[in-house]
Amino acid sequence: MRIFAAYLLTQEMPITPINRTRQAEFQQLIDQKTKPLGALGQLERLALQLALIQQTPTPTLTHPHLLVFAGDHGLTAEGVSAYPSAVTYQMVHNFLNGGAAVNVFCQTNGLQLVVCDVGVNGTFAENAPGFVKYKVAPGTRNMRYEPAMTLDECEAAMDAGRILVDGLVYRDCTVVGFGEMGIGNTSSASLLMQRLTGLPLDQCVGRGTGLNDSALAHKLQVLQAVSDRHAEVGHSPIELLATLGGFEIAAIVGGMLRAAENQMVILVDGFIATAALLVAQAIDPAVVDYCVFCHESNEAGHHLMLGHLNAEPLLSLGMRLGEGSGCALAYPLLKSAAAMLSDMASFASAGVSGKE
Repeated sequence: MRIFAAYLLTQEMPITPINRTRQAEFQQLIDQKTKPLGALGQLERLALQLALIQQTPTPTLTHPHLLVFAGDHGLTAEGVSAYPSAVTYQMVHNFLNGGAAVNVFCQTNGLQLVVCDVGVNGTFAENAPGFVKYKVAPGTRNMRYEPAMTLDECEAAMDAGRILVDGLVYRDCTVVGFGEMGIGNTSSASLLMQRLTGLPLDQCVGRGTGLNDSALAHKLQVLQAVSDRHAEVGHSPIELLATLGGFEIAAIVGGMLRAAENQMVILVDGFIATAALLVAQAIDPAVVDYCVFCHESNEAGHHLMLGHLNAEPLLSLGMRLGEGSGCALAYPLLKSAAAMLSDMASFASAGVSGKE
């Protein structure tokens, strides 16, 4: 699959906040199902959210997709990752060969996987199934010395997300998840988290791909230097994203905003994807209305990031893989929540006595 952009789609449309006028109606339908009140816990809250997003008591999840964006990071030259930057390229090949965790989980749970090269330092066969090329550049610059991207590059990367989501809308997709692959991208996510939440940097930085204590201390030292260098940057969320982000993170930001514009259900993965959401929220706060938080990552800082968003994740499995893996694992819960609303009997329809 190939995509071509005749022009930059830089102008976002305002996102319509969820209409909650039918919330009491939908909640009553959930409460009247053949179960004790609230007995299905978080699944009931998820069912209500799906009903509100689609404005129907019988929400449907059609043609679910997971978009995985890949890009390299110039900051890896500073030794902030346990793995070399070449792993980004190697892992994209693994995705295209069907060998990654996200391939297995998507196949198992019925999601269509699309992998997009938005900034990988390497080339791929462009006719590979489920592969899209929208390479802005072969990796970002080293943000220790200069902004990671220009504003034009950042917008072009955001367009990758926008355009792919536009294609899904055309295919009648109603639910989309976002994943990423980019050695070094926990550093970008930590820096974005620090600036957008106001939390101290040491609470935002974790071990990423598995740093030991000394390497973690080095990573924090490098990120503090980056943060200090760009302390005056951030008059707009996109400027902040261009300075501290990555091509794959920018693509997720654009995709999330476009999905919310089209009132799609958005599956939010772990630390990197949630950092992208922080940027998207800064651009348009209504994007969060459409987000289902799939899991709490084991990456340090994600718990605080979710707390900042007042988000309650569906799963907590000690994962810190990325790739959108949490989205693929959580998707069956969305199917169950929608089926509960549509198919589960009420006390009245089943002839079951309710609580006295």
